[in-house]
Amino acid sequence: MKKLLDYLKSPRSDIVLFAVFLLLLNMVAYRAFFRVDLTAPRSYSLSKASIQTVRTLEEPLSVKVFFSKNLPAPYNSVEQYVRDLLTEYKGKANRYFSYEFFDMSKPDNERIARNYRLNQMQIREVKNNEVGFKQVWMGMVFTYADTVEILDGIASEEGLEYKITTTISTMIATTNTLAGLNGTVALTLYKTDAMRDLGIQGFGEMETEIRRAYTVVNAKNQDKIAFSVIEPTYEEAIPIVQQYGIQAINWDNGAQHGVLGLVLSYGDSFRTMPVRLARDFFGRNYIAGLDTLQDDLAESLKSLVSKSVEIGYIRGHGEWDPTDEENGALALANLLKDRYSFKLLDLRTDDITPNLTSVIINGPKRAFTDAELYKLDQYLLRGGNLMLFIDPVDEVLPAGEMAYYQQPSYNAIDVGLERILDKYGIAFGKNYVLDERCYRQQSQGYGSMPIYFIPELQKQNMNQKSVISKNLGYVYFMQNSSIDVSGAQEADGENVTVLAKSSPRSWLMSGSFHTNPTFLRVPADKSQLKSENLAVLVEGRFASAFDAKPADDGQGDQTLSVSDHLDKSIQNGKIFAVGSSKLTRPQLLVNDEQPVSIFVRNAVDYMNGEADLCAMRTKGLSLNTLKTKTGKAVSAAKYTNTYGLVVLVAVIGLIVWQRRNARRKKIRMTYNPHDSREAGDGAKEDTK
Repeated sequence: MKKLLDYLKSPRSDIVLFAVFLLLLNMVAYRAFFRVDLTAPRSYSLSKASIQTVRTLEEPLSVKVFFSKNLPAPYNSVEQYVRDLLTEYKGKANRYFSYEFFDMSKPDNERIARNYRLNQMQIREVKNNEVGFKQVWMGMVFTYADTVEILDGIASEEGLEYKITTTISTMIATTNTLAGLNGTVALTLYKTDAMRDLGIQGFGEMETEIRRAYTVVNAKNQDKIAFSVIEPTYEEAIPIVQQYGIQAINWDNGAQHGVLGLVLSYGDSFRTMPVRLARDFFGRNYIAGLDTLQDDLAESLKSLVSKSVEIGYIRGHGEWDPTDEENGALALANLLKDRYSFKLLDLRTDDITPNLTSVIINGPKRAFTDAELYKLDQYLLRGGNLMLFIDPVDEVLPAGEMAYYQQPSYNAIDVGLERILDKYGIAFGKNYVLDERCYRQQSQGYGSMPIYFIPELQKQNMNQKSVISKNLGYVYFMQNSSIDVSGAQEADGENVTVLAKSSPRSWLMSGSFHTNPTFLRVPADKSQLKSENLAVLVEGRFASAFDAKPADDGQGDQTLSVSDHLDKSIQNGKIFAVGSSKLTRPQLLVNDEQPVSIFVRNAVDYMNGEADLCAMRTKGLSLNTLKTKTGKAVSAAKYTNTYGLVVLVAVIGLIVWQRRNARRKKIRMTYNPHDSREAGDGAKEDTK
């Protein structure tokens, strides 16, 4: 024992003791670790909404991860990001959260993934200077209570925390709603059995396939669905077709009548399933919609029973129809449908109810009355939020046979909103903002043609302090007017945030409008070029634009006099303003992963008190792109990043080496100038 103690006290044991210390430190860190997130968008830190979601789980939530090994770049970092993210969830969650990674090199695990309806992805792989394709697994499965949700095709880290948290939140909400349902959800197949003799492919197996999908979905949703088959008479079928919009079918030159449709309903709400009679290229009739029925039924059930947040949507002034796909704003409704639904409001007859957190005015063409403006004014002063997508002019497309050769006409729009907006300090310009930094269209005849009225907003053009626009870049606006908020900036109690602005190389088109890119030129007078506001947010307390409630038609009861007029805000309100309704149209809202779609969705979430969702959605989207497009500058940046850093490190190393040698020499010359030895030459001291 004495020898051991002497050994431990001697310098000979330093290496052994240091190794033991590292081992013990690793054992402690394995149980009690901490993480430091140094990324700008906090990509590896959970938001408050995520933490709250997993911290309040009431039933076991299991996450199964199916990722292939040895993925090529840029996919090789995704699995590690998923591991890091789930570790964060596990550290913040209660005891009900668990996750598991599956080795996808094992056939049994591949069968499990297919049973969950996951699909392999095809990715491109460069190997031995050859480009090939590889089938890989990149999916996750969530199970909570009896519900199952999947995230498939996880090819990047962008917005992954948002997808995971919203998936978990939806499962919890659906499970709780199903548990509290008063009665059951009805799945009803309406069909005319006489159609069996018409030789329709799949008609005989249709009911069996529907029952199979129903059985699977019902088992996963607490047996809350009741399935039935109804064969209505001709008289009974007419109101059913009108109510649900299912197919009415005639044959034998109209002598025979039938009906076909599958409807999921609960109370007064319903969803029509895509089971329908279709015709293929060769003219053969078949039953369509059976292949994806299980997924469609699960999604429709979730949509039917979930309690979405209602947003007021003003109509009656030529606003874009949120149910029209081609000529309306259905793209906006689809972008928001997982959490929000529109309540259509005609202000001539409808009031804005207090349960509506926000109201959208999208592309009005006709004037608001004073009574309608007063309703908007008082709603804002009571703490409501207004989202304004206002066009400066009405672009009327030509019609007729010669329409292709004619230019659109542009009519000035004056809907009277200035009556209240001027009071709030917000002024929409009667112009288009044109920008030299814009979308460029490639055409065979003109090459790369700049479309100046579609500004391309880079990261520096988007406010990086607001959760609405943070981390976003390459956002396209279209046919926007400028917005002047100088009045709001000077007003007491109002806070102004410019969310998006054009580049300093932009100018205004006003008076005579046209959008023919071949006739648009950058002004020769550079004094006309300056940055313009494209999207703004004004928050705080506002003063009313009305001294009193507008007089009614005089037909009401005059025996009582009631006044509930507000002169100023009693709660903070918000106004989100964009000088174009194109942001809500299919030209820009192509899919929900584009930056412009994320910007619009973030704005809606923020206006409805869901700022945490904005922060989650933009994680991993921070762009560090070049601000120059010239060939020489791009080449210089390329070679600087490739070779410059290596050369810089080598030069710094040489400088440090030279300074250390100079320091040694200075020390030797100070204390022993006659000693010719150099430090580190292996010479031994004289110990005599």
